Amino acid sequence: MSASDEAELVAWLKERSERIIETACARIFLAGDVAWKVKRSADLGYVDFRTVERRKWALDRELEFNRTAAPDIYRRVRALTRAADGGFAWEGGGEAVDYALEMRRFDDRAVLSNDPSVIDGDLAERLGRTIARLHAEAPLRPQGGDSALAFTVGSNAKLFAELKDRLDPARIDELITKSAAELERQRPLLQARRDAGFSRRCHGDLHLANILIEAGKPVLFDCIEFADILSDLDVQYDLAFLLMDLDFRGRRDAGVRVLSAYLDEAARRFPSSIWDGLAALPLMLSVRAGVRTHVTAHGGEVETARAYLEAAIAHMSPAPAVLAAVGGFSGTGKTTFARAIAPGLGRSPGAVVLRTDEARKRLAGAGPVDRLPPEIYTPDFYARVYDTLFETARAALNGGQAVVLDATFTEPALRARAQALAAECGVPFHGAWLAAPLEVLEARVGGRVGDASDATVEVLRDQARRHAGQTVDWRHVDAAAPSAATAAAWLKELTR
Repeated sequence: MSASDEAELVAWLKERSERIIETACARIFLAGDVAWKVKRSADLGYVDFRTVERRKWALDRELEFNRTAAPDIYRRVRALTRAADGGFAWEGGGEAVDYALEMRRFDDRAVLSNDPSVIDGDLAERLGRTIARLHAEAPLRPQGGDSALAFTVGSNAKLFAELKDRLDPARIDELITKSAAELERQRPLLQARRDAGFSRRCHGDLHLANILIEAGKPVLFDCIEFADILSDLDVQYDLAFLLMDLDFRGRRDAGVRVLSAYLDEAARRFPSSIWDGLAALPLMLSVRAGVRTHVTAHGGEVETARAYLEAAIAHMSPAPAVLAAVGGFSGTGKTTFARAIAPGLGRSPGAVVLRTDEARKRLAGAGPVDRLPPEIYTPDFYARVYDTLFETARAALNGGQAVVLDATFTEPALRARAQALAAECGVPFHGAWLAAPLEVLEARVGGRVGDASDATVEVLRDQARRHAGQTVDWRHVDAAAPSAATAAAWLKELTR
């Protein structure tokens, strides 16, 4: 399509639209409840859309790929043909001049990049689990994984070279050197994950600008369709874009909740252990920040690019792991406290929260908030749950990720086991013991809904009868006080 034909078509669509959104690859025409996406007729370097066949190929793939996560938005690809009067028509009898992807128009104010502050804990939880389910159901792509990450590391280095007149050359060289070295260090792990089935056809561009909230549910849209090397990925590298974006926007709290939920859901659905891959997470976060560095710099946002560059370098020098454990009777708010301290521990996005409540649901093959029958709670099952908790924590700690264990820890042997695990992994240990008056705990347990815990008031009273008055040498926390304040105070104590 010639430049004049393209201009004529754009003008024709513009007359029939209320608003146009311009991107590097496409134009989106908004009219009523419909959006039409038309690829630009251009060679952008990383993709060539100069032929109508290539543009249709991309739109067909975009429709196919996005229908998995957003079936209600992506509708069909339609031909734009020459009309008898020389104008254009939708699927007329004339020659197809171009093609458009028909989409349902949505409220773009509901896109998360507009206001990341709306991501509360429940939404972050849904995000993590939604992404894990999509990854587990995605087609295997054994040709991707480590090769896709290696491609982006090399691509970043080439594009950084064009920015040395705008960004600090020494910092650019530092990032290039560290990225290449860490890629080689992690390559055996990445290849093992590829062989274990963690290389899948992924979204590829999973940041906040491509996540929409409708009816309280996250909808992932606008995935990469034009280059398999950018979408056939290690699933954790796909997730890393969102985690990096949340971290960059000051939302580590949301990021670590997403990660914890993702890992729990993925552990239910993938046939191999998901936890070992955490060792490569800093590299993946850094590479994603590196992508944003050259994208924003080439877009003229130099100060933002500098900030991304510093973030990319920082991810390559992560804070060391620590192990924290939060114990107490049912109803003391252990999970709320654990999630409040998690962003302040270890490297980005914070400490993974591992709950016995979730581990037992995984072992039982139940959903995260399904109720388990009382008869399942045998001594053997109790032991298996804690074995799983500690095995998972060991894998995460050995991968460099901080961990918060969330369990009652009413037995002295289990508290000792947590401290021994930290010593075995060579990381500091911090214990928190939550306590509150029994009547406060009874009211909380009796009013719980939609949580992984199966504890009842009767279970709580049994805990109090068997363990009241015991001496616990972990730092005591007033569980009757607001958790945000007590968590902040507890974290502050760690730095003294």
